[in-house]
Amino acid sequence: MLDNNSPEKSSSPAPTFWTLLPPHFLCLAPMEGVTDVVFRSVVKQAAAPDVFFTEFTNVSSFASEKGRANAIERLDIAGKTSLITESQENSHPPYLVAQIWGKNPAHFKETAAALKEHGFDGLDINMGCPDRHVNKAGGGAAMINTPELAIECIKMAKSATTLPVSVKTRLGYSFIHEYKNWLPLLLNEHPAALTVHLRTRKEMSKVPAHFELIPEIIKLKNQISPQTKLIINGDISDKNAAKSLAKKYPEVDGFMIGRGIFQNPFCFSEYQPSREELQELFLYHLDLFDKRAAELSARGSHYPYEPLKHFFKIYISGFDGSKELRSKLMECKSTKELRAILSTI
Repeated sequence: MLDNNSPEKSSSPAPTFWTLLPPHFLCLAPMEGVTDVVFRSVVKQAAAPDVFFTEFTNVSSFASEKGRANAIERLDIAGKTSLITESQENSHPPYLVAQIWGKNPAHFKETAAALKEHGFDGLDINMGCPDRHVNKAGGGAAMINTPELAIECIKMAKSATTLPVSVKTRLGYSFIHEYKNWLPLLLNEHPAALTVHLRTRKEMSKVPAHFELIPEIIKLKNQISPQTKLIINGDISDKNAAKSLAKKYPEVDGFMIGRGIFQNPFCFSEYQPSREELQELFLYHLDLFDKRAAELSARGSHYPYEPLKHFFKIYISGFDGSKELRSKLMECKSTKELRAILSTI
């Protein structure tokens, strides 16, 4: 959180955890292959945000007999469905929101109905992912092009759960001006929170975020659904960047950090870790990785090693020889080999 002010009071007729958050709260963005139970625990160990989001889970997988086990695995929570208990991820704060995606309203309803028993504080619908495979399947940002279907999915999710339902989206699919019609449609459904990535799907992350549109988005939100919490995403690297935006746009309720976590896992604080502290956090990550691998193995599942390599640059960067050290680590095939190399530096 950015300051120690008292939480805002909401005009919402059904208060949720969103109403308990401080002004200008901070969130870790949902990221595929990144924000699973292990990495959320690592971030909490370093410096926790006010709100965590899971990786996104396909509602059609959750609704199918064949895909449900994998979907539930993606939605594991530390201390409840996972053996990773040290981080007490389910304690408050931070709060934990399950993010889901798809295009089948019935599957949204079925998934939403089941998620509360899994221990989540909220439910978020992904309508902004730019991945071409997700979009080809009609989900993520592709829902901007099927607004009637998108609204039906929101309605079905809300009808099936007492969890607060939020939405994450982009300004538009191809053109910036699409937000003028798209965001009001979403706001008319009165989501508990609306996260707006300030780019279009076409822009991906290749252009600067359109911060200049924040005043207009605030105006739309206040006119249509003042109780909805507005969260801004895109080019927000750390707590200090969020503080600067909060000073310029005080009516924004929260700020979401995504790629900034790869630059500094302590980005939700103003702390700059030492090389030794980053290495210690790396070892903690490896410990949790091994516990998760053992847990999934006991279930007859698998926690792949290769994706772990995506995290190396978080911990090994910015000092003489770091590139060469990462190259050595990339050749490793187990956490045992990683620890052996790390013990020599």
